[in-house]
Parts: sequence; C-alpha cells; structure tokens
Amino acid sequence: MEDTLEVYRRPYASSRPLVCIDATSKQQVKETRAPLPRQPGKPQRYDYAYERNGVSHLCMIFAPLEGWRQVKVTDRRTHVDWAHGRNDLVDVHFPHAEQIVLMSDNLHTHKPAALYEAFAPQEARRIIEKIAWQHTPKHGSWLDMAEIELRVLQRQCRDRRIPDQETLKREVAAWEHQRNQHAVKANWRFTTEDARIKLEKLYPSF
Repeated sequence: MEDTLEVYRRPYASSRPLVCIDATSKQQVKETRAPLPRQPGKPQRYDYAYERNGVSHLCMIFAPLEGWRQVKVTDRRTHVDWAHGRNDLVDVHFPHAEQIVLMSDNLHTHKPAALYEAFAPQEARRIIEKIAWQHTPKHGSWLDMAEIELRVLQRQCRDRRIPDQETLKREVAAWEHQRNQHAVKANWRFTTEDARIKLEKLYPSF
C-alpha cells in the first residue's frame, strides 16, 4: 500500500506521466414497455421488466495529473485486448515519454506477460521497457485512481438503462469529451502518514 501512496506523492513530470487503469462492465437492457414521461414533480418512470441485450466491457485509462482520460467500450476483455491498449499508451497517447508509470490492480490480465501473447518478443520487450509497472495491493484496488474515475462515470453517465452498445459508446464518449475539455484532475490527499494512523490495524504490532 505504501508503495502506491508514495507513487502518488511524486511531483508531475511530463517525461514520466502517471497513468492509472481499471475496467468494469455494463449490461445493456431494452425496454419492453415505453417509459412514462417526466411530469412536474414526477421523474420519468420505467417498468420493472426489461430485455437483456448483452454486456459491454469498459476500460478506463486515466492520467490524473494530466486531467486526461480515455474509456474504451468493447465486447470482451482478454490478455490480447489489454496488450494492444498498452501499445496505444506507449505509441499513441504518450509517445514522447521516457517511461510511463502504470498503476493497476492485480487482475490476471494486467501483467507484462500478456504483451507476449499479442506481439513478437522484440516488440513486447520494447513496450515493457517503456512502462514502470505498479500494482495496488490485493484487496486494495480502491487505491487505483482509475477506479475512482469509473465511479464518477457510473454516477454521471451509466447509472440508468442503456439499450445497446452503440448508445453506450456515444454516451461515454460525450462524458469523456466533457471531462477532458475541462481537464478534470484528481486531488489525491490520502498519504502514507494517514494510512499509518487510519489503517493502524493493518500494520504489525511491536
């Protein structure tokens, strides 16, 4: 945990941008009956019944000190998909960085070995050496700022019925554009000193 918190204390450096990643899913549902329209004093009302219409996966890439994020909406989440996302991170989003500090949880797909499943060994090695790998501790994914940004996305955009993936992509893209246009950054305040006080029970006693 303290390793993660110390990474967040580092001053901003464009040559070593901090990037956090996390993923979630969204079930799409179609209405079986037309919702009742909004009226004065009454919100729009939906029938309890609905038709399931597949599940989409959302991968959040969040640079908290840059005020930039990208959300990819896909049909699946595999090692190869994750590897291609890291290739884009190195060659498209931060091509001039000396090294990218990549924070993620301990999901089995979030490993350097996944790059060897998608690329030739020389290319996989090139990408790996451009990334400084950081992982939150087990049961500590709440320390990943990308997870916090996903919660904002859930509250502001996904917390309702969405009928299909195309609609989801449009809604997420609009949310992403608005947040990036205003360069919304993360204001992380939880420090190692705070952890030693508030989470004292997690530390050994001497």
